[in-house]
Amino acid sequence: MTQGASQGPMVWTMGAQPPESVPPPPAPAGQPLQAPAAPPVAPPTAPPVQMPEEYTPTARDLPVITRTDTLIDHPSVLAAQEPAAAPEGLGPLYVVGDVHGYYDELRAALEAEGLIDADGTWAAGTARLWFLGDFTDRGPDGIGVIDLVMQLSAEAAAAGGYCKALMGNHELLLLGAKRFGDTPVQSGAGTASFQAAWLLNGGQKNDMDRLEDHHLQWMARLDAVMEEDGHLLVHSDTTAYLEYGASIEEVNDTVHDVLTRSDADEVWDLFRKFTKRFAFRDEAGAQAVRELLDAYGGNRVVHGHSPIPYLLGEVGAEDGEDDGVAVDGPHVYADGLAIAMDGGVTMAGKLLVCQLPLAG
Repeated sequence: MTQGASQGPMVWTMGAQPPESVPPPPAPAGQPLQAPAAPPVAPPTAPPVQMPEEYTPTARDLPVITRTDTLIDHPSVLAAQEPAAAPEGLGPLYVVGDVHGYYDELRAALEAEGLIDADGTWAAGTARLWFLGDFTDRGPDGIGVIDLVMQLSAEAAAAGGYCKALMGNHELLLLGAKRFGDTPVQSGAGTASFQAAWLLNGGQKNDMDRLEDHHLQWMARLDAVMEEDGHLLVHSDTTAYLEYGASIEEVNDTVHDVLTRSDADEVWDLFRKFTKRFAFRDEAGAQAVRELLDAYGGNRVVHGHSPIPYLLGEVGAEDGEDDGVAVDGPHVYADGLAIAMDGGVTMAGKLLVCQLPLAG
């Protein structure tokens, strides 16, 4: 395992498969999301799903944020930070944004940076590689992505480097869908289920069918926060991490404890909070980033989760329905304190693999 090695036993076993369902059509704007109907021969199911009002799923209809409305983007305000030295004996640091099942695009991006060879084998020696989470859902081969990351973790360690990964909200979603299925969960307001939320947020039957115990164990042990060379690495652009601990170690321990207890409502609340986004984009964005940096250390927050095209106010469709969304690289914003790494691969954008610190 690449994370959680200091944790006690964490058992995530294969539960009963959730009923096969076809994702329902998107609900009309303003209408509550409804859970898929159970097959006619199945036992009575839970009441229709109604998501809490404050629930913000990673749905395809993310709001477009224009520069003239709320985005504050001043990457040059701060003086350049002197990058922290790499730990002795280790090589350069790389980060990968959201992958969402796009296995071929991930292979191509890693090879382009010299991190793997043409056969998909680790080729970067003592380099350090961090994935920022969200390996599955929406794209065609989420399990293939997880298998590749696990493979590279072993190969990098053997070469004297490492490949590690953070917990994304879609890892929590897949874990919950597998473990709890259509079990009703309560979280603040309303009733929902992991199975319904997973389907509505791009869950792929192919991934669920191929999900095995070792995938579940690996996902459940992922850390939520890490600091490397002055970069605070998180998946989501939210301050919700502060609710789970005053230090990096405390946050990670708390997340692992929640998953170990395997209480559906508690895991749902964790998922819902890690799904929040856009905390760093408006006039208070820089202050929100500073709250995280003050608590956990580092000079800049590096995150995925919110696609750069939406942070930039670019309009684009998902799944290649348009001519593509122009993403040249990471987006630096919030007075230069935040780096966004989700290049919008699910909307024909770009799967980003970048070396830190950023050049320029």
